[in-house]
Amino acid sequence: MPTKVLITGITGFVGSHLADHLLAQGGYEIWGTLRWRSRRENIEHLVDKVHLVETELNDMANVLDVLETVAPDQIYHLAAQSFVPTSWRSPANTITTNLIGNVNIYEAIRRLKLSPRMMVACSSEEYGLVLPNEIPIKEENPLRPLSPYAVSKVGQDYLAYQYFKSYGIQVVRTRAFNHTGPRRGDVFVTSNFSRQIACIEAGKQEPIILVGNLNAMRDFTDVRDIVRGYRMAVEMGDPGDVYNLASGKGVKIQDMLNFLVGKSKVKIEIQVDKDRLRPSDVEILIGDATKFHQKTGWEPHIPLEQTLSDLLEYWRLHV
Repeated sequence: MPTKVLITGITGFVGSHLADHLLAQGGYEIWGTLRWRSRRENIEHLVDKVHLVETELNDMANVLDVLETVAPDQIYHLAAQSFVPTSWRSPANTITTNLIGNVNIYEAIRRLKLSPRMMVACSSEEYGLVLPNEIPIKEENPLRPLSPYAVSKVGQDYLAYQYFKSYGIQVVRTRAFNHTGPRRGDVFVTSNFSRQIACIEAGKQEPIILVGNLNAMRDFTDVRDIVRGYRMAVEMGDPGDVYNLASGKGVKIQDMLNFLVGKSKVKIEIQVDKDRLRPSDVEILIGDATKFHQKTGWEPHIPLEQTLSDLLEYWRLHV
């Protein structure tokens, strides 16, 4: 019998890549949740290979119906409001969306007496204000969140721990550092740069790229490596525990922009747009994934240069 998997947010950037990865592995029957207004271009190639079910995760009755129907062996909880700037504009909605839906899944598991292995996708943004002597960041580092999004992810993180300790829910927490690749939404920094370059090359935009804070340093991993790590977390991680997924290498946003502009077919000017600056920003996030590597053997395989090149080619095909 195949392993029955439920992916919340399957239409998203990470959810679609996770479905691709599990299908390539074989032996999985994949179900995915989506909302009626979800855009489906990321999974157009998957519609005949997965089962899709419209779900409002903030509706407890709906979540109960879905989990009773699917009765999954594994759950990958990815659905979230995941864009940090949006959390500044809509903090209450971000926190409600990211916490209530998560609670409903745990409560449905309890009421239905299910026992799936589960992963909740938390975030490196939880670490927030990181001191110079705390780099690279380990799992035991203090959490000092600097955005409503980060606060919502701290809540998800601690909810998972609480439901494991209180009720034995077999949930693993992952704190993935930045990840990108083809299909990344164009509101995210590397994808936004790539889309702007593709639009300029296609004559759809003036040869000027608008940017925000270029001094921030981030730890970027290819999404295809991250989803492989998510599968390993579910299948090999210890329930109740938390794991960083990271490359361990920091790169400035400026350097990634320079790489992408260097691959452009036209000359491009760069301008700072004050509307792209945040009220407070995390200046440096570099993760230590030693714990996860020792537990599962996971490490990134895809170089950042390939990731960025693939992302730029994706947008050249889609503008």
